Amino acid sequence: MNIFDCTTPKTSETFTTLIKHKNIKITRIISSNSPEHTEYIQDEDEWVVLLEGRAKLLIHKEEKILEKGDTLLIPANTPHKVLETAHGTLWLAVHIF
Repeated sequence: MNIFDCTTPKTSETFTTLIKHKNIKITRIISSNSPEHTEYIQDEDEWVVLLEGRAKLLIHKEEKILEKGDTLLIPANTPHKVLETAHGTLWLAVHIF
């Protein structure tokens, strides 16, 4: 599998689990320019890296801008949501249980 071999959805985001092993799950996320504004509060830590595009997130009531190459650790039980993304934004999310 090539991480860049993907199609951008017209709306929302596409989540593809690439690997699940022991206490880690790695997911590829492809975002349109109209992501859902779902608030997530997860039981696990999540580390994300933006491979392409741009994103604005709300984490604990603070806006964070991510650009290509930026990484972010979201600790378990931290409220967060995606506010904006550029069409074709590509992420890797590593969930650590």
